[in-house]
Amino acid sequence: MAEKIIAAHSPQATDVAQDAIFVDLLRCTGCWTCSLSCMTGNKLKDGQHFVDVRTLGSGEGIDRPAGTWPDLHMSWMPVYSKACVKCESRTSEGELPYCVKNCPNKALAYGPEAVAEKMAAARARGARIFALPAWERSKDGIIYASADREIL
Repeated sequence: MAEKIIAAHSPQATDVAQDAIFVDLLRCTGCWTCSLSCMTGNKLKDGQHFVDVRTLGSGEGIDRPAGTWPDLHMSWMPVYSKACVKCESRTSEGELPYCVKNCPNKALAYGPEAVAEKMAAARARGARIFALPAWERSKDGIIYASADREIL
């Protein structure tokens, strides 16, 4: 069976892999629950992460907002490393990956049906749907929705 390729610019629902993870950046609050639940569930060593949460702000360090007072803003982006296993042992038994199961803000979804549904809702609100480019060296099958609109 031919492997589907998710385009870096804007994947379509037909391009969604069986083990796809959707990340809605509008809902992500940078809590690191995805990373910590992955680390604990997969019995990783302290400091070893399959998911790092990148702060999108001024670029001057973690959790530093962009802008000037009173117009400050920042957001977060979970970035999955190539080492991520997408909790294959769990998903093969019908369970969600640790990151998706434990996200308190429902920013993550798993599987082709859930991802296609979330992609459609994000596109309806005007979000840009994208995958990270190859130079990021991140896990394949991670699809993002931009945080450029407010939650309705």
